Amino acid sequence: MKKNQKILLAEDDPNLGELLKDYLELKGKFEVTLCPDGLEALDAFRKSTYDLCILDVMMPKKDGFSLGKDIRKIDNTIPIIYATAKGMMEDKTQAFELGGDDYITKPFRVEELLLRINALLKRTSKDREEESIDKFEIGEYFFDYTGQTLTLKGQTQKLSTKEAELLRLLCLKKNDVLTREEALVKIWHDDNYFTGRSMDVFLSKLRKYLKGDSNVEIVNVHGKGYKLLVP
Repeated sequence: MKKNQKILLAEDDPNLGELLKDYLELKGKFEVTLCPDGLEALDAFRKSTYDLCILDVMMPKKDGFSLGKDIRKIDNTIPIIYATAKGMMEDKTQAFELGGDDYITKPFRVEELLLRINALLKRTSKDREEESIDKFEIGEYFFDYTGQTLTLKGQTQKLSTKEAELLRLLCLKKNDVLTREEALVKIWHDDNYFTGRSMDVFLSKLRKYLKGDSNVEIVNVHGKGYKLLVP
């Protein structure tokens, strides 16, 4: 029998905290640890393993943003949802800048929170599955992501780390659009103009490496990103 996924819920309002805990355990079949302040939540996170965190921003002892920052130092991949009574754009921006995966403004419907949790966990599970894929067939080419090599008819081209990461993202989205933003954020952790120009250089190199198979092509999708076309 599959174990219930564990959620760390940091919420200083005892009534709302208990309501969310009961609902998520009953409807979502989650195991929820409720903490009334940021320090207790950080202590709980250090002592156990969780699948997702829901952090209230306005909390005593340690606010949600500070808590999220500390959690990210321990685990850089766990999904984090920030919850706050504030609806100001700068708070939303800060939530994502600190590595938050989602943001929900109070008052919210518990059903909406559950939908967001399930969507995040599904996405995280997909990302983990993709992380385990490291070998690809690209037409007549064989691409070994871990070894950073691209082989065609016994001839092997060694790839740089960035070239390998970019080609892997294109392979995972084969015949579908890889958005420019996704590639920049996942590989360069930034999507400004200069990193964008840098990525264009790497794309040109990958196109050159793949010229040996006329059926394989990396095309620009105007206003969106790129597509690796493979028959």
